[in-house]
Amino acid sequence: MRQQKSRGFWYGVYALVLLALVAGIWGMSARVHYDWNWKDVPRYLVSTSGQELLAPFDAYVSITPDGKTLSLKEYGGERSASYTDFAQAYAESGDLVFRDDLLAYQAGLKPGILLVGLWMTLKLSAVSLVFALLLGLVAGLGRVADNPAAKQLSSNYVELIRGTPLLVQIFIVYFFIGTVLQLSAFTAGVVALAVFTGAYIAEIIRSGIESVPKGQMEAARSLGMNYTQTMRYVILPQALKKTLPSLAGQFINLIKDSSLVSVMALTDLTKAGREIISSNFRPFEVWFTIALMYLLLTGTLSYLVRRLEKRLAHD
Repeated sequence: MRQQKSRGFWYGVYALVLLALVAGIWGMSARVHYDWNWKDVPRYLVSTSGQELLAPFDAYVSITPDGKTLSLKEYGGERSASYTDFAQAYAESGDLVFRDDLLAYQAGLKPGILLVGLWMTLKLSAVSLVFALLLGLVAGLGRVADNPAAKQLSSNYVELIRGTPLLVQIFIVYFFIGTVLQLSAFTAGVVALAVFTGAYIAEIIRSGIESVPKGQMEAARSLGMNYTQTMRYVILPQALKKTLPSLAGQFINLIKDSSLVSVMALTDLTKAGREIISSNFRPFEVWFTIALMYLLLTGTLSYLVRRLEKRLAHD
């Protein structure tokens, strides 16, 4: 009974702290006299303007009097086309349009700019994570290897990357290496994020390997297993299990660090937010929405990792 009262007391403290935070945010918003307007945010998530209908070739436009049919007659050619499934015409009868010019909007829903940016963030983070894991695993094994060259190269890589800011590395990869090798903005972003995150993963893997008792290696070698087999079947499974929380934290950092690629020609979630603010001048609503979207991403990843930890704990 006493324990239940104690838990109830601390839950009450928790609720009071949350109320104090909400009251503080409310008070700050009142002091800046900001006119909150959340009604425009949903259209940046899901747009109701529909899909764009573009001209397939250079042509003259004609629209029937009832406005339900839009026809094209190729300029200098014999091709023609007609459209009836549109909600709003952008071109007018008699207009000369060129290939890929906007003709009309088709009714329906499409992802807003924030969802487009979210998809880019997810794609960029996922691809970077795969290469970061591979690079981190190789560098982590190199850090504990007996080979002097592998050990020194891995150490230099880790110290160099961890000793310089990610933003500087993105600039170097995008503007220098990317220009020389003609890399796309997406590829340059993946390279920068993977190389940066791989250095931290290497240290996590190194610490995990060193936390496994040395007797494990000796026992496996005495059973006739070589070094590679021992690492693959004995040491690494134990090391990865021990370092899973640290790896999860690094994965979460990768998602947040991906916001820095907004300095490149990539419309990720952060850059999408800046584009919206430049047009509607509503910074607080947009940034709060973007923060919540990042929180949903990282929170989902944290939940999945906790589930994986519990599952591994029972194995």
